[in-house]
Amino acid sequence: MNNVCLIAIDGSEHALRAVDYIIKDVTTRSTPPQIFLVNVQPGLPSDVTRFIDAKTVEDFHRESGDTDLASAKEKLTQAGLAHSAHILIGEAAPTLVEFANSHGCDLIIMGAHGFGTVVGLFMGSVTVKVVQLASTPVLLIK
Repeated sequence: MNNVCLIAIDGSEHALRAVDYIIKDVTTRSTPPQIFLVNVQPGLPSDVTRFIDAKTVEDFHRESGDTDLASAKEKLTQAGLAHSAHILIGEAAPTLVEFANSHGCDLIIMGAHGFGTVVGLFMGSVTVKVVQLASTPVLLIK
């Protein structure tokens, strides 16, 4: 199975189900995977950032990312699983895929927001884009 996993974390219950999956899955492995929790914050528009200093913008992204990552980090820590948390800024799907590629991830795990007749509308545009862009397998947890 996979030894380097990226888990996309957006602070939602769906993302936490992806964390629950890896906690359960690790019991079937002889060696736990290296786990990267990755949160992608959208960049602020330039008409906002030109009035705010860079430190304030950086603090805003860090605080938002920390909030989104908190429950996932707590679950993994309680399960005794080593992990690293990363807050990135940009468009979510390509940023996640670029991180996975540059860090040697062999699996991207994402919480899916559900499936319906029109998959793209219900699965979420970020999920659809990651599946389209990634050469790495993507595991969707419902």
